Amino acid sequence: MAARLIFPLLTLLLCSLPAFAAEGDAATDADRASRLDHAAALKADAAARRQRADALLESRQADCAKRFQVNACRDDAKAEHLQTILEARRLESEGEAIEREIHREDAVQREIERAAEAERRKADRAERGPRVAAERQNAEEATARRLAEKEKKAAEGARRKAAEAEKQRRKQAEHAARVAKKKQQAEQKQAKPP
Repeated sequence: MAARLIFPLLTLLLCSLPAFAAEGDAATDADRASRLDHAAALKADAAARRQRADALLESRQADCAKRFQVNACRDDAKAEHLQTILEARRLESEGEAIEREIHREDAVQREIERAAEAERRKADRAERGPRVAAERQNAEEATARRLAEKEKKAAEGARRKAAEAEKQRRKQAEHAARVAKKKQQAEQKQAKPP
């Protein structure tokens, strides 16, 4: 039952919130503080009445012990005490009801603020969505360009390394050929008799 009442109330308050937000905050806070003070005063008054009723009952009980009709006097004192206690309970209940109402209003206000914040976040996400997607795409493209550049440099490095290795192999082959030629010439010189 309470859930059924909260949603229409929440919707009504959510719709009326922006109109009264600026000017209503100070008035609402003052009204809230005033109602809380009133509730505290009611509860304090109830506590004071209870104390006075208890003290009065004790003194009346002592007085009744000195009278002729002790039981009738005590019954009257108890009835008067009960009336005072019932009035104190009524005041205390009224103060607690005011506090509960304020807490309910606070809960509704927090729910309204949460709903407004959720709407703001949703709108912010909707607004940022295309921009974030574009930024993500740009970042992915930049990453792809960097990877392509690295692959290009790696391929160029591999070609250069292969060319240097081929050059080194040729040098070694030429050197080996020269060494072999000199060795052959040296052998021929040794083989020729003088």
